[in-house]
Amino acid sequence: MGIHVIKMPDLGEGIAEVEVVEWRVKPGDTVREDQVLADVMTDKATVEIPSPVNGTVVALGGEIGESLAVGAELIRLEVAGAGNQTNRSGKQAAPAAAETAGTTLPGTPVSTVCERADELDEEPAPVAKAAPARPAPAPAVQSVPAAAPKNAVPAARARGLAAPAVRQRALELGIALEFLDGSGPEGRVTHADLDAQLLRRVKPAPSGPKPSDPTDGERTIAVTGMRRKIAQKMQEAKRRIPHFTYVEEIDVTELEALRAQLNQRWGNERGRITLLPLLMRAIVLGLKQFPQANARFNDESGVVTQYDAVHIGVATQTAAGLMVPVVRNAHKHDLWSSASEVARLAEAARGGKAVRDELSGSTITITSLGALGGIVTTPVINHPEVAIIGVNKMVERPMIRDGAVVARKMMNLSSSFDHRVIDGMVAAQFVQTIRAFLEAPATLFID
Repeated sequence: MGIHVIKMPDLGEGIAEVEVVEWRVKPGDTVREDQVLADVMTDKATVEIPSPVNGTVVALGGEIGESLAVGAELIRLEVAGAGNQTNRSGKQAAPAAAETAGTTLPGTPVSTVCERADELDEEPAPVAKAAPARPAPAPAVQSVPAAAPKNAVPAARARGLAAPAVRQRALELGIALEFLDGSGPEGRVTHADLDAQLLRRVKPAPSGPKPSDPTDGERTIAVTGMRRKIAQKMQEAKRRIPHFTYVEEIDVTELEALRAQLNQRWGNERGRITLLPLLMRAIVLGLKQFPQANARFNDESGVVTQYDAVHIGVATQTAAGLMVPVVRNAHKHDLWSSASEVARLAEAARGGKAVRDELSGSTITITSLGALGGIVTTPVINHPEVAIIGVNKMVERPMIRDGAVVARKMMNLSSSFDHRVIDGMVAAQFVQTIRAFLEAPATLFID
């Protein structure tokens, strides 16, 4: 029997680490080739990791909620044959903790540190031991230096190593990384280590009998998985982008009448359309006049990139949290193809089947709470975009038209903009242009 180690694969360009969101197996389980071992999450999507071999689970590489670097050990299997963990002499490497201890030289990047000895095809070079400190002289007595413990951890083990996302979170939480013993590869500090440090800050409950009042209870809920990604994304957007929100009231009576006619005429043949494809069409036309809103701002380099193509993100609520699938090339879609693509992407997102390319690359975003949309919202911009269009609920109420009180269907658009690159006047003109298209829907089809 041998040991086969499965490492975290590279899931795409720019992905340095992933978060374990679910283990499909546990130690002692027998697995077969192509069986899913774990679900891991990147910045945009959840990915299933299959087994390339048959075997028995010996150990898991991390806890749920822990971040693992690309190339780190994901799972260890016992397999028939030699496995993939042998040294030069052909001896099977034992999965002992002492084998994984390594020394990081000062100034050496983590990416250049050698793999564990059991993963090399040659014997590791001997590491010189530091000379024991000379004992203080004592009269008539000769001191003998004590032997170093066999299981001593190398003194040069680095502290404070962490991925950029972990380092940023630690800074925001006020946690000094250099004082933490990381549980990740090469002593890296992980999100799980930060969670554990936060739990240590919680004061223990007073001793004595528990209160009988059930309202005195409390629960500690770790923010992991998609919820953590959403929290980080929102925090980053609000921290880096100076938002301002512009709200405008729109009379959508004529728009709703047109939508009803289109669904009555073409609904069975082409599918029914909602308000969203009509709004997408108005945004596409409005961006022709105000391309400043169809852009991304890299605030680190100070560069704004405006796009000719319109890729509209549609904020979608799922069981796992908020996701933003992207309707690519929205300017090339008609109403029905837009409606079909929105429905397809929403179903994929809610079913956890959306791939990374379907959840990235948007240039402007629409967000809507549907019937729960309220009167006014203050949408958070989808960083690094510069604009987001928020749809509030539609209500019928009395309005004065030509001196008469009539019932009209009204709806607010609550839209947020990045004030660093879009002036208030430009934002207002852009929203007013959208309003003009929606209140005179025939103009939506005049390009």
